[in-house]
Amino acid sequence: MLHVEDAERVRLVILDRPDARNALDTEHYHALADALEDAAVRSDVAVVLITGVGAAFCAGQDLAEMGRLGDPGDATAVERGAHGFTRFVGSLEAFPKPLMAAVNGVAVGLGVTMLPYCDVVLIAETARLRTPFASLGVVPEAGSSFTLPTAMGWQGAAYALLTGAWIDAATAKATGLAWRTCAPDQLLEEALSTARTMARLPIVSLVETKRLLRTGWTGAARSARAREEEVFARLTGAPANREAIAAFFEKREPDFVHLPPD
Repeated sequence: MLHVEDAERVRLVILDRPDARNALDTEHYHALADALEDAAVRSDVAVVLITGVGAAFCAGQDLAEMGRLGDPGDATAVERGAHGFTRFVGSLEAFPKPLMAAVNGVAVGLGVTMLPYCDVVLIAETARLRTPFASLGVVPEAGSSFTLPTAMGWQGAAYALLTGAWIDAATAKATGLAWRTCAPDQLLEEALSTARTMARLPIVSLVETKRLLRTGWTGAARSARAREEEVFARLTGAPANREAIAAFFEKREPDFVHLPPD
């Protein structure tokens, strides 16, 4: 479920699927895109803030839906445009106004790769982040082969992407992926306070400032997305990806050492 609340020129977008760790399925990709595209053209919304309910911010792609769509090794089951992923990332990329995130808990996959598209990120001190693409037998998504090194520096992004290890909130702040850490019970109010500070300013100034800040960045992110999508499509359904998805559903560790040849 997705909640959208507008007040004081701030749109608060709340992911509310705590039982699924706020993972994104077809419905939620499109709902998020709708919320951003509507906010972009409204004169009474100056800032958008995204957060989650429960122990997770966003667990990324809903793998349960992926399994329901068909054979996990079938590229049609995970085709990016069909289930709204491409539309949502395009909405993030194109959003002209200040975009914020309040990372209240666990963030995995797209829960992490959406953060560089956010202009200001606050993160709960207890939150953890992970980019598990290599462990799923695929590659980074959403332009993150460019956006994460830009946000975190080469070493921070390389470690996150090449190991798939958990990153704590302090590391996210130290590397530049987040602006500040907050106590969990203060996170949302601090994020809203920052959003309201921006929202009191002229929207035209906010839009033009963001445009200047993002000049060059957006085109590079878009190019990275195109490169990633070509490789992602090639690796989807390959032996490593099939083994990773099977291991997930069978609740076991994947065996990448004894894979059959491609």
